[in-house]
Amino acid sequence: MTTAFTFPGQGSQSVGMGKSLADAFPAARAVFAEVDDALGQKLSALMWEGPEADLTLTENAQPALMAVSMAALRALEAEHGITVGNTAAFVAGHSLGEYSALAAAGTFALADAARLLKTRGKAMQAATPVGVGAMAALLGLDFAAATAVAAEAAQGQVCQAANDNSDGQVVISGHRAAVERALDMAKASGAKRAILLPVSAPFHCALMGPAAAVMAEALAQVEMKPPVVPVVANVLASPINDPQEIRARLVEQVTGTVRWRECVAAMAAGGVDVFVELGAGKVLSGLAKKNAPDARTLAVGSAEDMAAAAAALKSPAQEQDHV
Repeated sequence: MTTAFTFPGQGSQSVGMGKSLADAFPAARAVFAEVDDALGQKLSALMWEGPEADLTLTENAQPALMAVSMAALRALEAEHGITVGNTAAFVAGHSLGEYSALAAAGTFALADAARLLKTRGKAMQAATPVGVGAMAALLGLDFAAATAVAAEAAQGQVCQAANDNSDGQVVISGHRAAVERALDMAKASGAKRAILLPVSAPFHCALMGPAAAVMAEALAQVEMKPPVVPVVANVLASPINDPQEIRARLVEQVTGTVRWRECVAAMAAGGVDVFVELGAGKVLSGLAKKNAPDARTLAVGSAEDMAAAAAALKSPAQEQDHV
């Protein structure tokens, strides 16, 4: 069994996420307390009580999703002796989830990851005025066809592939008018559906250039250690472990395509046959089934998930160590 730990991105948030972990496990409670302290904000109260509109704000959703992922991981470590270093061959995260993956692998301190994601969320929201940009999901087109549609729709504006999630699920991003043009073009090119997404900014496209500059400055000031296992970078779809390269790729990621389909394929080609999604929701588990149909998937986002995941992941040596 070869395992990868994956970490979800924006869109997986919901009010109440992480509450059962905090209630059941001291190690998880400590994560939420540390994130609250790092941000000077009762983010945990917002996560558990809402309102949903405030949790969905990019500057809140990003550190909140990371906190749930890290709470799940720390509970696995404390309760069952399962760590990134002794269990995973790779880590990877979808967009903001790449920061969660790097915190899990020891590249970032937890407090630094929370502050970076707060900064990232604010910068991405501020990069374009509300209403200027949009994102849309093109369902039923492969990446090459979706990229061609985006290029044709641009007509001098920005329109590019933002997320290559799976074969037949590509998200495009850019100027609203260009993205709206792409909807009809996609249907003419054979897309089953082409739908605008309810997002607050056009992520992962050239309109995010100001946010990339903010993140370059923020990342330059944070200590980064080599991850204990390689991280499969969104923009490369290949594993890296040098902190300087990780820093550069995180900056590129703000305006670049999240190559998730290829990331999963790269991990599967590296021998991974179990994908463990740590955090809120089960979006990445669904994508793993599409992108690596022979692999097993596990989602660990609540106290109820913990025992089954531990039983599936533990080696005899870990059992012995933790007795």
